[in-house]
Amino acid sequence: MNEPQQKWTETIDANHSLFDLKLKEVWKYKDLVYMFVKRDFVSSFKQTILGPIWFFINPILTTIVFLIIFGKIAQLSTDGAPPLLFYLGGVTLWNYFSSSLLATSSTFTGNAGIFGKVYFPRLVTPISIVISNLMRFGVQLILFILVWAYYLSKGQVHPNIWVLATPFLVILMALFALGVGMIFSSLTTKYKDLSMLLGFGISLYMYATPVIYPTSALRGVFKQIALYNPLTGIFECFKYAWIGVGDFSPAMLGISTIIIVILLMIGIVVFNKVEKTFMDTV
Repeated sequence: MNEPQQKWTETIDANHSLFDLKLKEVWKYKDLVYMFVKRDFVSSFKQTILGPIWFFINPILTTIVFLIIFGKIAQLSTDGAPPLLFYLGGVTLWNYFSSSLLATSSTFTGNAGIFGKVYFPRLVTPISIVISNLMRFGVQLILFILVWAYYLSKGQVHPNIWVLATPFLVILMALFALGVGMIFSSLTTKYKDLSMLLGFGISLYMYATPVIYPTSALRGVFKQIALYNPLTGIFECFKYAWIGVGDFSPAMLGISTIIIVILLMIGIVVFNKVEKTFMDTV
């Protein structure tokens, strides 16, 4: 008597296109994304006294330091914006980008134990990192809005229609951190020294980004170089939209968008290529 032929309900195949994000498969694992986001959120403040209050303490302390060093001592221009609000806006955006990039860059090395035991779309991990950091960003953005509302009541800020572009700016930052993070996470499987250099590089990159100064303060070749920094258009648009100051133009944001899309595509290709063999080198 012939037994009925068994049919597989799931096939795991590594032979997929380098440009394939497997978004449908990622959506099937949305519960896993939620679990990773919850894990990251809880582990960040486990065994701390103040807990989520650190969401507020970090940007406040950083802003105060910037206000003293760059505002009072160095006396850098803020284009007439209230210095406290100017630095707080820059710090809020920068914290989200830098934390997302650093965490995403360790996707393979930091999760090798999980990846080696069970299968799930590897893209779930960097996506969950970007989302969990988005929660922190949301809390810090509330702090910025509270301070902004105070200066708005004093008539010292002049917001405009570009405020509506804020979600798009956040998405651009997330995609930028995701793309560059996937590139570094792939490279660090073979070259672990890059993880150490990345932390130092991000610190330097902050000074190449209009976090503590406006692009209007730059001249000549430095200003031309700044225009091709993907974060320049994002930061300048945010400050122009909410505070009403800055050297912003739609073309600047367009350049940022194009560069970020290119880097994201490169990140996808590299990530998908290394995903197949990283367990042999990590």
